[in-house]
Amino acid sequence: MSENKNQNQKGKLNIELPEEIAEGIYSNLAIINHSVSEFVIDFISIMPGKPKAKVKSRIILTPQHAKRLAKALADNIKKFEKSHGEIKDYDKHPQIPMNFGPTGQA
Repeated sequence: MSENKNQNQKGKLNIELPEEIAEGIYSNLAIINHSVSEFVIDFISIMPGKPKAKVKSRIILTPQHAKRLAKALADNIKKFEKSHGEIKDYDKHPQIPMNFGPTGQA
């Protein structure tokens, strides 16, 4: 029996989610930069009328993982819209210039 149990668990990944991470961090702006070897995504929370904002979280990915993330996000958006309707994009003219922040150099 124990051998069978080990075979069933083979290939599974045990992921732990600490309570402080599970709470999440709100972000209404993401700035993405890249170099030859990595993608850097800075998540920022901007407040109306405030001229300054802080990066709340930074995620660094390999190009391969960035591509997988883009595919997974696109798939999840498609599923969301199938269940809840089209997500409206109200930010046709973003208030923040797209070159805000550091350039994509390593």
